[in-house]
Amino acid sequence: MDQRTAIAGVFDRAAATYDQVGVDLFAPIAERLVAEVAPRTGERALDVGCGRGAVLLRLAAKVGPTGAAHGVDLSPAMVEGAAAAADEAGLAVDVWVADAESPGRDSTSYDIVTSSLVLFFLPDPLAAVRAWREVLAPGGRLGVTTFGPHSESWRDVDAVFEPYLPPAMRDARTTGKAGPFQSDEGVAGLLAAAGYSAVRTVHATIPVRFTDEEHWHTWTWSVGQRAMWERVPDGERPAVREKAFGALQATRDADGRLGFDQDVRFTLAVR
Repeated sequence: MDQRTAIAGVFDRAAATYDQVGVDLFAPIAERLVAEVAPRTGERALDVGCGRGAVLLRLAAKVGPTGAAHGVDLSPAMVEGAAAAADEAGLAVDVWVADAESPGRDSTSYDIVTSSLVLFFLPDPLAAVRAWREVLAPGGRLGVTTFGPHSESWRDVDAVFEPYLPPAMRDARTTGKAGPFQSDEGVAGLLAAAGYSAVRTVHATIPVRFTDEEHWHTWTWSVGQRAMWERVPDGERPAVREKAFGALQATRDADGRLGFDQDVRFTLAVR
């Protein structure tokens, strides 16, 4: 199975609960990303890897009925979820299944392209950002998000999966300890190599909290970390869960809540 098929499958299986289990992570990231790319009424925006629409719906609200908000995702179930969320919110979007490296459906050029927490899943991130540049109008803005460090105490929680993971999955937030996603300079360099200019980086710290251990467990199955669980043999999952529950105790904050503080990197550029 190739990487694209595997990724689509993971997110198809996660789609029903993705961003639906009461953990406030994707919404604040989406708010900040949309604020940084600063959509204006009447502009055309494309969100690549739109998921259930956290960024896409906010873009649609900003560009208004005279603009256009388009979204693509490799997962058909995510595309269905984003379309349903837009209908429920009374927002006009156009969303379809497409690979991140070839997101355009026609000759449309966009004022804005966004992609949140997607690049590190892709087999060829440089090819993807080059493709996004091609669908941007001259002067168009790109905004991407990737993960920076999280709370040191959380490393022991993630470590329970390591015996089951191939090297490329050992750190799902950065696809490894080397490469472009380990630093601001690495991601900025990726965009510069693709021909973008005016590259800049800002950061935000998002507090991610869980009501209890079972809430964390439910959340991990609802996001990309599901791929880690699926690497653990069925018969070993209860033991891995219990080991993770033990490691979670060291992550309690001053109020006794389980969780971590996630640094998020927002990298912005212009065509």
